Amino acid sequence: MLAIYRKYRPKKLEDLLGQEAIVEVLKNAAINNKLAHAYLFYGPRGSGKTTTARLIAKIANCEKRRDNEKFRTLGEPCNKCKSCVETDEGKAFDIIEIDAASNRGIDEIRDLKESIRVSPAAYSYKVYIIDEAHQLTKDAFNALLKTLEEPPAHAIFILATTETEKMPATIVSRTQRFHFKRLPLMTIVEKLKSICKTEKIKADDDALELIAASAEGSFRDAESLIDQIASLEEKISLETVERILGRVGFSRTAKMAELLIENNLEKSLNYLSQINENGHNLVQFNKDLIHYLRRVLALKFSSALENEFKKEITDAELQTLKKHSQMINSPAIEQKTINLIKSLIRAYTEMRYSPFAIAPMEVAIIDNLK
Repeated sequence: MLAIYRKYRPKKLEDLLGQEAIVEVLKNAAINNKLAHAYLFYGPRGSGKTTTARLIAKIANCEKRRDNEKFRTLGEPCNKCKSCVETDEGKAFDIIEIDAASNRGIDEIRDLKESIRVSPAAYSYKVYIIDEAHQLTKDAFNALLKTLEEPPAHAIFILATTETEKMPATIVSRTQRFHFKRLPLMTIVEKLKSICKTEKIKADDDALELIAASAEGSFRDAESLIDQIASLEEKISLETVERILGRVGFSRTAKMAELLIENNLEKSLNYLSQINENGHNLVQFNKDLIHYLRRVLALKFSSALENEFKKEITDAELQTLKKHSQMINSPAIEQKTINLIKSLIRAYTEMRYSPFAIAPMEVAIIDNLK
């Protein structure tokens, strides 16, 4: 059975969600037959870099685009010709994918330089997709540079990386660069709802929101999580997701934040103890709490941020956030909240390496609420 993230991988550029600017530029390039010979895709994991690279490979070699001028004006692959189908199935001989994390040396790049001289076996272009490109060695980068300076007309290079700052400037300057953004939470949620409807998976909205939040902007991670959980449970509920991921949902984080803003030390400690006894990941809970209080405080000083937060949380959750923001109604509470966030950040660093994860968080709360 095909994994959900593979089954629902975008088949054309317009299926890419959350990367509208990139889609527009690449479509125009495809329409005008002006695909570049070297691209650099950078951004967080699961944001569509490798998928987009494969789409460019399909567009470059699509037989219908080559033969049908009217179809070419769509700037998309046909997904039906031999080259498109073989690329989707991973059988395209002229589409070479290299994982730089495990093939990072100069020998691999030398092999690439040798093979690139040979014309494509079956298609119009040879497309080289180098994933995690930042992990190439210095010698490998130098060897690659020579090829990027004078690429053959039949070659397209696509470098993908999560750490663009580690890429040599000489390589970067010879590519067209595209920054892939972290995907908004609600965009991921809507995609998950669509998948659940198609796959006939029963899932509560708050469960999907927690899955999306756990994916941290990665479609692939969210789809993998829903695949995993759906195979274990008949219906995906918030409790199920919390149990499997060890992460609490928005409502519990909001409840803890409210107790802290109210300066209720006893109830705050009791609630934290409950979270711990239920087996949830306290390090992640602290991280979520920091993000929540950060939003509360930011909204207090800039109401315009409401539009940004709408991309990350539901309308009901936004109302809860606004309610807590209004509770910070004096300079003393403002300063206390700022100090609390600072203490929780310090506690987060300590919790990651402590055998007693609850202790630094308890101390931070006691220190600020006593």
